[in-house]
Amino acid sequence: MSDYKVKDIALAEQGAMKLDWANAHMPVLSELRKEWEAERPLAGMRIAGCLHVTKETGILIRTLKAAGAELSWSGCNPLSTQDDVAAALAAEGFSMYAWHGMNTEEFYWCIDKTVEFKPTLTLDDGADLIFRIHDQHQDLIPGIIGGSEETTTGVHRLRSMAADGALQYPVIAVNDSETKWDFDNVYGTGQSSIDGILRATSVLLAGKTFVVAGYGHCGRGCAMRARGMGCRVVVTEIKATAALKARLEGFEVMEMDDAAKIGDIFITATGMRDVVTGRHFESMKDGAVVCNTGHYDVELALTDLDEIMDSRRDIRDNCEEVTMPDGRHIYVLAKGRLVNLAAAEGHPSEVMDMSFANQVKAMIHLAKQGEAMNNEVYVLPAEIDEEIAGIKLRSMGSKLDVLTPEQIAYRDAYSEGT
Repeated sequence: MSDYKVKDIALAEQGAMKLDWANAHMPVLSELRKEWEAERPLAGMRIAGCLHVTKETGILIRTLKAAGAELSWSGCNPLSTQDDVAAALAAEGFSMYAWHGMNTEEFYWCIDKTVEFKPTLTLDDGADLIFRIHDQHQDLIPGIIGGSEETTTGVHRLRSMAADGALQYPVIAVNDSETKWDFDNVYGTGQSSIDGILRATSVLLAGKTFVVAGYGHCGRGCAMRARGMGCRVVVTEIKATAALKARLEGFEVMEMDDAAKIGDIFITATGMRDVVTGRHFESMKDGAVVCNTGHYDVELALTDLDEIMDSRRDIRDNCEEVTMPDGRHIYVLAKGRLVNLAAAEGHPSEVMDMSFANQVKAMIHLAKQGEAMNNEVYVLPAEIDEEIAGIKLRSMGSKLDVLTPEQIAYRDAYSEGT
C-alpha cells in the first residue's frame, strides 16, 4: 500500500460502494477506459492531482491508472473531501492525502506530499497545485511536461500568469471544453448547489426570492434550477451582456444593494471577492440564507459579518446561525465555501463523466506533445468534444443524423446563390 493520510481508513468499504455507484453512472469513462487499458498512453507518467476527492474523482483516478499513470492525490478544498472515498482509494493503493475539515497548513502539507514523487504532469482544480509548485518547488519544474486545470477560476489565474510570463509549463484549460463548461458548469453546478442548500437548510424553495450573483455558466445553472423549484429569481451582474442574457431569459436584474433587501436565499458564483459585504448583510431580512458556489471562500465577506454580528452558533450541519444586534438571523452555509461540495456530494456522476473524460484526454495530449508546447494556456481540440458528446448520447439511447455527400458538398460550396 502506498503512503496516505486520510480521516479513517476503516471507512474504505463504505467508500468502495460509492465508487461502484459512480462507475455505473459514468459510461463515457467506462468506454474510453477499455481503449486506454489496451494502449496505456500514460505509461511512465507520474501525475500529481489536486482535485475534490469525490466518488467521481475516484473513477477518474482509476482511469488514469488504467491508462498507465502513477498517481498521488490531494483534495483542492478543505471541506469537499468525501472521507469514505479517500479511504477506499488509499486502501486500493493510491497515494492519497485528503480529509474533510483540514486547516490551511494541512491543506498545503497535503499538496507538498503529492509532489514528493516528482510528477511529470499535474492535474488541478483551482490552480493551487500549480501555484505551489511555482512558489515552493521550482526544482521540480524542469521535469514537468505540463498540466491541466478543471475550473473557471483557476483558468483565469493561469491566463494571468501566462500573460505576465510567469507560467513555466504548458497548461490545458479543461474547463474551456464545451463538454465541460456547458454541462458540468451549468447542469452540474445548478443541481448540486440546490442539493447543498436543501441538505443544509431543508427550507421550502417555492415562493422564495433567490438571488444569484454572477450569470456565467455556473450562475445560469443555479438560476435555471431555482426557477424550476418555484423561486422568484434575481440576478446581479457587472457585465452588461451577461446581465442582458439573464433579463431576456426571464430573470430580474438589479444591483446587489437592492437585491440584498428582498432576497431570501443568496448564492455567489462570480469568482470575485467581496460580492456580499457588510452593508448587504446589514440590509438583509430576518432568516436570509447566504452561500457560495464559486471555487474560493472569498465571495462572501464573512469578516465583515464577524464585525457587525452579535453572536453565532451551528444550528445544523453546514448551517451557521448568525444573530445580528437587532435580533435578525442570517444563516451562512458551509462557511462560505463551495456549498455543493461542502454540504452535498458535488456534481452528479453523469455530468462529471464528460468533464473527467476531458481530463484524461488532456493528460494524454500533454504526455505525447507537451514537450513541444509553449508555456501557455491551451484548449483541447473541438473534435474531442464531439467524440465525448457522441459517446454520451449513445449511452443515453440517442442517435444523430448524418449529412449525405450532397449535403456536405452544399455546405462547403461558395458559388451557390439564392
